[in-house]
Amino acid sequence: MTSAAPHDLVVTQATPADWPVISGWAAAEGWNPGLSDGPAFFAQDPDGFFLGRIDGEPVSAVSVVTYGPAYAFLGCYLVRPDLRGHGHGLTTWKAGLAHAGDRTVGLDGVVAQQDNYRQSGFRPAHRTIRFSGPAPTGPAPTGVRPVTPADLAAVTAYDSACGPADRHRFLAAWLTTPGHRALVREDGGRLTGYGVIRPGHDGLRVGPLFADTADDARALFTALTADTGGREVALDVPEPNAAGIALAEEAGLRPSFETARMYTGPVRAHARERVFGVATLELG
Repeated sequence: MTSAAPHDLVVTQATPADWPVISGWAAAEGWNPGLSDGPAFFAQDPDGFFLGRIDGEPVSAVSVVTYGPAYAFLGCYLVRPDLRGHGHGLTTWKAGLAHAGDRTVGLDGVVAQQDNYRQSGFRPAHRTIRFSGPAPTGPAPTGVRPVTPADLAAVTAYDSACGPADRHRFLAAWLTTPGHRALVREDGGRLTGYGVIRPGHDGLRVGPLFADTADDARALFTALTADTGGREVALDVPEPNAAGIALAEEAGLRPSFETARMYTGPVRAHARERVFGVATLELG
């Protein structure tokens, strides 16, 4: 698809080959995307990424990744700093949102853009706080082990209970992407949580971190960071999860960034209390 825009901007669907440009812009804005996130994003919705170009040069981007017939998530909303203020972002935004159709759309909005998102029909649900700092080190706890292919169905079902949409295609890639390390927590053979750690442009990122209890989440977080050598780590915690905030603070991490989770409409009920850390602010 193409879209005419101010100053001859042309918006088309992006491809995986465009991901380094998009992630580079996101890194420059301080979002710290994972180094290998792209394949999992495109696995979920290969048609959900859009790039605006002028004379063939990329100048703007947005992602609107769909999850079934009822939900989509908007992220990677970016305009090259030297070309802001000319309407390129709004044109790209509109082209991306058209992909969502009549689905409820979610996003994690930075503070500076939240009023603009409200004007587009998004309403805040809660804050999400990024905690970051040197990763705590220590022995890995018991009851935690690496994810195996045999775990995919159970992890996918657990993940679905923790979010507003099923995302099996995303998870199939996210759990197996080179550089991503995925762990599960079990109690008597029953899954009580899972987590993933991956390298970002600036240190490591933990996400998702989903667990039944604070003890389960703490065990997973400790195991994920045990062998990191104290490198910088980030965890994005929904503010309503007081136990998640406490976990991050106990680990010595400090608030460094915040967003607001916002939706255009209702989302299905899910176990918000299990969400100790979201997968990614770019995809929810």
